[in-house]
Amino acid sequence: MANSQLQEVKDILREKKFGKLFSGDTENTYIQFFRYLFVGGLATVVDWGVSFILFKYVFGEQYAVAANSLSFVAGLIVNYVISTFWIFSNSKVKSKVVEFLGFAAIGLVGLFMTMGITKLFEIWLADKTSLFQILAKVVSTAAAFFWNFFARKILLFSKKG
Repeated sequence: MANSQLQEVKDILREKKFGKLFSGDTENTYIQFFRYLFVGGLATVVDWGVSFILFKYVFGEQYAVAANSLSFVAGLIVNYVISTFWIFSNSKVKSKVVEFLGFAAIGLVGLFMTMGITKLFEIWLADKTSLFQILAKVVSTAAAFFWNFFARKILLFSKKG
């Protein structure tokens, strides 16, 4: 299956039918991952922007975990809305409420990863550099990105039985 999905992407690129990477329903994991780069990128911009505002202007440095946690929720909402319209067309659950709760639960694991990574960076680097928060954000964003895509793909949005 992975070979046929990869072959589909190669054919799209060879035939220069790039629109297929951006439009239409697909179960191709490579195409979904490609699209998720954009969705995750936008959600990350929202996450980082809210984090920066909260960290710099609302909470201050002593509440980096709170700033990153709240900003993560903002990114989660953006991610869900766009992902369910553009990337994942096949849900394993019938109820949109249950689907969102599952999506959010997976996001909460990513949130806990974000919080833990941020706290570790704060412990390790806060007395050495004020950049600890942004360094933590880079690492935690990458970890959460991969977790979120693959957990959601496998647990919520893979083709039914």
